[in-house]
Amino acid sequence: MEIATRVWNHRWKIDPIVRSLIDTDFYKLLMCQSVFHNRPDTQVTFSLINRSSDVPLAKLIDEGELREQLDHIRSLSLTRGESTWLRGNTFYGKRQMFRPDFMEWFENLRLPPYFLERVGDQYELTFEGSWPEVMLWEIPALAVLMELRGRAVLNHMGKFELQVLYARAATKLWEKIERLRGQPGLKIADFGTRRRHSFLWQDWCVQAMVEGLGDGFTGTSNCLIAKNRDLEAIGTNAHELPMVYAALAEDDAALARAPYDVLADWHREHEGNLRMILPDTYGTEGFLRNAPDWLAGWTGIRIDSGDPATGAEIAIRWWQERGEDPREKLVIFSDGLDEEKILELYHQFSGRVRVSFGWGTLLTNDFRGLTPDDRLAPFSLVCKAVSANGRPTVKLSDNPNKAMGPKDEIARYKRVFEVGEQQRMDVVV
Repeated sequence: MEIATRVWNHRWKIDPIVRSLIDTDFYKLLMCQSVFHNRPDTQVTFSLINRSSDVPLAKLIDEGELREQLDHIRSLSLTRGESTWLRGNTFYGKRQMFRPDFMEWFENLRLPPYFLERVGDQYELTFEGSWPEVMLWEIPALAVLMELRGRAVLNHMGKFELQVLYARAATKLWEKIERLRGQPGLKIADFGTRRRHSFLWQDWCVQAMVEGLGDGFTGTSNCLIAKNRDLEAIGTNAHELPMVYAALAEDDAALARAPYDVLADWHREHEGNLRMILPDTYGTEGFLRNAPDWLAGWTGIRIDSGDPATGAEIAIRWWQERGEDPREKLVIFSDGLDEEKILELYHQFSGRVRVSFGWGTLLTNDFRGLTPDDRLAPFSLVCKAVSANGRPTVKLSDNPNKAMGPKDEIARYKRVFEVGEQQRMDVVV
């Protein structure tokens, strides 16, 4: 497939942006099953948040086209082949990871309605309903908006200009891969679904990683690509779980327990490499300081905000204090990575811990410097749970620039979780 020609033909409308309910991140399905079993009746609201206010989505993207793509997603259901893959495949060494009751529910699912309104130069896009259903909107909604923004730029390019653009982007990625290849023990997975340039480009990037890195490429978070390319589906859990559990807490004591209640539910359901701690929702240091002893026995930790080296050092000290050998623990770095940062962290921590990387936006959407005015540069767009059973959610993060929630609730959470001064860092993507 020659991508530039296919993109040129997009104007013939042969490519829906999201073509499957499993064109999503693997961790979403794992979390969805956990929610389905533990908190199925919780009512949540998810909302689009454009952190890059200088990108006027409503001026770039036609509302009718956006609705057309969202309506198409609502028409999707699992195919027989997709259901067979989920039911019968081995994930993380475990067969039948997805249980029959969950699969029966998933096979009959259609995503619930959406609410879309233009406000100035931005769109307000929200989803409301039962948590297991609504949570599955997050990844496809982001993918649609990212790709429509890209198409708005590409639609003004000629056939040869598109060919040159994609040739330059492919060269840029391959040069990154060449800098990464040959590092003994380097392990990298694709985490780039939510803010990818397009489905076709993500698929191309994954194929390039397979060829360029060989065994160093451990798989992709995208379930559809994993299925189609016979790759490992990669992912564990995300901030969504503690954010909603915390919002449901009745008092400060229950709030303080909420992040550990999440992992207790997860502990009962999963083992091995799926037992990964994501500690930064309400501050890494406080989370580890108050963590129950059984969490120290988990496989490792994912670092997703703040300075990654600082986060890894905090985790190493914590394991040492709990009598664990950090060299046996897995640290997954996953925030704002590009090849230079990957190599820096690899050399800094290799041999001290088992190091792995979830490479996201700058793997699947690095068109920086390739168009006039950098109109295809990636930007920071998220879709988050903003309320649960009518109560607002809060995220503090290790980077206060990623914090979200009402100011009074942010102050309360900082008090409960003993979060002190934090260093502000640019949100790369």
